[in-house]
Amino acid sequence: MLTHAPKALYIHIPFCTNKCHYCDFTSYVLKGQPVDAYLDALEREMVMTAEALPPEEIRTVFVGGGTPTVLTPPQMERFLASVKRHFPIHADAEFTMEANPGTTDLDKLQAMRAGGVNRISFGVQSFDNGLLERIGRIHNVDDVYRSIENARTAGVHNLSIDLMFGLPGQSVEQLSDSVAKALALDLPHYSLYGLKVEENTLFHALYERNELPLPPEEDELAMYMLLIDRLTGAGYGHYEISNFAKPGFESRHNITYWRNEPYYGLGAGAHGYARGERHVNIKGIQPYLDAAASRLPRLETNAVSEEEAMEDFMMVGLRMLRGVSGDDFARQFPDRTIEDVFGEPLARLLKLGLIESADAVGGYRLSQKGIPLGNEVFGAFIS
Repeated sequence: MLTHAPKALYIHIPFCTNKCHYCDFTSYVLKGQPVDAYLDALEREMVMTAEALPPEEIRTVFVGGGTPTVLTPPQMERFLASVKRHFPIHADAEFTMEANPGTTDLDKLQAMRAGGVNRISFGVQSFDNGLLERIGRIHNVDDVYRSIENARTAGVHNLSIDLMFGLPGQSVEQLSDSVAKALALDLPHYSLYGLKVEENTLFHALYERNELPLPPEEDELAMYMLLIDRLTGAGYGHYEISNFAKPGFESRHNITYWRNEPYYGLGAGAHGYARGERHVNIKGIQPYLDAAASRLPRLETNAVSEEEAMEDFMMVGLRMLRGVSGDDFARQFPDRTIEDVFGEPLARLLKLGLIESADAVGGYRLSQKGIPLGNEVFGAFIS
């Protein structure tokens, strides 16, 4: 397993203007929350993290949530300055922040750009106002266009938007219309996710009561195949199961996860992975503040066995359409080969036509048949 200090940094801002009906992330409605105290605690965690695992040059930063852009411009400036104070950010680093349309006025975007942010991922989800309201989003389509324009005015051109499919009451035609409007923006990156009904969400409660009108499975599959066809037809590389990019605009930070490489994880509920250990931070705001006053605010830390790390390598690596590399496997697990460790599931998946040899990387990748059946493929590598 890799033992070098992480070159990727994830930071969690857990505040939102409201909780979306499908969201099970660590997030809390902003009103009444001690945001400045949270930023103080976050900086203390930065100090302790840098002492415990001294950073080298950071090549990717990702600020997620929640909605990081609920911070005011002064809070944003303060937060971004603290990141640069405690972590050496490479001059060519990819520095991404998640944003919700409607929370990104020009002053805030200029503060973000001045603080080092050079990539923004907007949670758009749909270009249908009725659907946006149905899933609990607070923005409308006009907010999307205004936010994109503001970002470009502020000097941020590496932009991505998330779209969702399989939403309650969503038709294939509605998704097709959203994709057309998304492509008309001519952005360098698009992320396209199917709805998952997670526990502890409003949608889960409705689902349990048979009150969530989800599209039938054949429509959901048709939506996914439509997305692939439309995005690749427009010249975007389908580089990961849910992600499409123009050449050179793939998410470098997320590729760190998909290559099973180490990363720092800071903030309430954040996950991190370094030196053979995975950790999860305390989730509640006040418990996080209390813990960070004197120690790293860990909820739990678990050693990752070599067997588990190899399984993770295959499961996350095969999400990328280029596949898993034999050289990368040998670099993380010296004296082991993919074939020696996973000969049986590889043979079975090859026979089923769900994966194929990837000569370019000396490994394996999903086949065209296997792309819509990815979960079945990934599950084959769990012992």
